[in-house]
Amino acid sequence: MTNARLLKSIPFEEFDYQTLLDVVHEYARPRMKISGMLAKGDIIRVKKGLYVLGESLRRRPFSRELLANLIYGPSYLSLEYALHHHGLTPERVETLTSVTCGRSRTFDTPVGRFSYRMIPLKAFRTGMDRIELDDGRSYLMAVPEKALADRIVADRGAGITTRKEVYDYLLSNLRIDLDRLRTLDPARLAEIAHRYRSRRVKLLSDLVGRLRKGDGDA
Repeated sequence: MTNARLLKSIPFEEFDYQTLLDVVHEYARPRMKISGMLAKGDIIRVKKGLYVLGESLRRRPFSRELLANLIYGPSYLSLEYALHHHGLTPERVETLTSVTCGRSRTFDTPVGRFSYRMIPLKAFRTGMDRIELDDGRSYLMAVPEKALADRIVADRGAGITTRKEVYDYLLSNLRIDLDRLRTLDPARLAEIAHRYRSRRVKLLSDLVGRLRKGDGDA
């Protein structure tokens, strides 16, 4: 199989096992052909049943965000990765962090680390957004309010019981951008707090409401 035929048959850099089988179905030993393509680096197995084109054949960068949704689901990007994406935290995050209603998992793959944290189904069902790629496909990511709520709930050892402690935690522990924090929607945070049954997120909602009104730091 020529590279040109391979590229014509696989429209996107990320693809599943069935797409790969359709490409090599004419070979007498399709599985052996796939093994050869893996050995040569023409394709890379991200996990069982999920692949990306190798660097030599890649036409454009593959989407790690799309892969995050595909590796383990149902899930969507949230926590540290989404906080940085939304401009709430300064540090670039290498691990793609997601939330799921399944059990918590971590996958170390040839294209990076993907972690998934289990949250209650009621909380999982709110606060996600669909982000469109240039090719018309899309992936799911938490809105800024949900990403921050997920992160605060995840830190069980923080010992937050007051609005002032929430404020100190956001600035000292998470290094949250204060100007960006003021743009969050307190009503949306209140809804997420209800879904989580979380006093911490309710305190966060109250804090953001005060900041938006200019009522001081906490």
